[in-house]
Amino acid sequence: MNYLSQSWLIDRRHALKAMGSFISLPLLECMVPMRAAAAEKITATPRRSAFIYLANGVHSLNYQITTAGKDYKFSRSMKPLEKHRDSITPISGLHHPGSLSHHHNCISIWLTGGKLGPSDRNTISVDQKMAEITAQHTRYPSLEVAITQESLAWTADGVRLPALRRCSEIFSSMFAEPKGGIAAQRRALRRKGSVLDDNLAEVRQLEKKMGSEDKGRMEQYLTSVREAEIRTRRADAWLDTPLPSISEADRTRTNRDIPDTKAGDYFRTVYDLMVLAFQTDVTRVATFSLGGEGQAIAIPEIGITESRHQLSHHGGDMDYMEKLTNYDTFALEQFSYFLTRLEETKDLSGKSLLGSTMSLFGSGMSYGHSHGNANLPLVLAGGSDLGLKHGQHLDFNQKATNFQGYTFGPDGGLTSAHYQVCSRPVNSDAHMSNLLLLMAQRMGVEISQFGDSNQVIAL
Repeated sequence: MNYLSQSWLIDRRHALKAMGSFISLPLLECMVPMRAAAAEKITATPRRSAFIYLANGVHSLNYQITTAGKDYKFSRSMKPLEKHRDSITPISGLHHPGSLSHHHNCISIWLTGGKLGPSDRNTISVDQKMAEITAQHTRYPSLEVAITQESLAWTADGVRLPALRRCSEIFSSMFAEPKGGIAAQRRALRRKGSVLDDNLAEVRQLEKKMGSEDKGRMEQYLTSVREAEIRTRRADAWLDTPLPSISEADRTRTNRDIPDTKAGDYFRTVYDLMVLAFQTDVTRVATFSLGGEGQAIAIPEIGITESRHQLSHHGGDMDYMEKLTNYDTFALEQFSYFLTRLEETKDLSGKSLLGSTMSLFGSGMSYGHSHGNANLPLVLAGGSDLGLKHGQHLDFNQKATNFQGYTFGPDGGLTSAHYQVCSRPVNSDAHMSNLLLLMAQRMGVEISQFGDSNQVIAL
């Protein structure tokens, strides 16, 4: 039987042929460097955002800050951030409702507020929503870095953006001259021209023979290609804009790679690259994943040879819990380094980067041992030039009328009863998307809702 005789089946070769020719899109305003908006770039303060993800939650008993407001005391794990007290806001009690029953998707919806069940498609991440606004001013819309290639960034059509890992590749992608010169790079980019417009009518004819699921896949594919085309056209246009000059000190600072160096050196190098990208205005949006839920690296330099996933499933083992606390502290030490670098680095207008840069550090999980996804560990930093006011612990657990308070033992420390706070939301209305909505609005995104937000956080 010739199965291709069935009208609902499509010859793959025929489909490939239909999408095999190339033409270029018209040059749209969103695809070119904003030379015409140079005056705006000079007068307006650039707004920037960075997002840093820590997998598998934290050791909650040593992480949780228990006093709300301005007079809070730093917990053991968070001590590295004490010197930045006036520039940060630790946040407790937020959760993503969409992750409560699908813990393995914590990293996937951390910046989307989506719902990822078996039949759900992810939504756009807040960094990419911001990039829609900032991309017109910068060479690259955003920067995605991840130790395990699993980035935090998702397109409007629910496609995860690829991430860079090696520091040398990150540096080259932003600051190295194209191989073979600009002319060769332009020819390569234009070979990636549109595969759609010339064949759109035939693609639509093919769609008439497709089922609903195939139509959805096709539309997702076409959307992804369109987004790639826009990025390609923008890259082509920016070839005529000289690359920023990089000092020798910055070049040597950013030449470390994993696994060729210690984890701390690698983390700080990535942070240095992010600072450099913001300082030179190559991009204004960046994400950095320190590893996925099952893939975060060990830290041998501080005596941790186990993976973070292994430590988070400690089963009450005191040695593992101590190592998890040390890992948390280590990660926050590196984040503190990032904030220090932002504070001491001036942007093109001579202002401190910390004032114009919001940075969110945290996890999509709270208590890894039981996959608790409530009471997410979050720290919002910087952005004073964007109207953020820091210096307090914002605790949405204590804002709930049914909250009975944190439970302390005879030694003054939190007891294991605190794990219940991390497993089930105390405040069901305290969605993390409310925080993402705040950040989006402060970046100039004109929206009143993001993800599953139900209000915007006041800060």
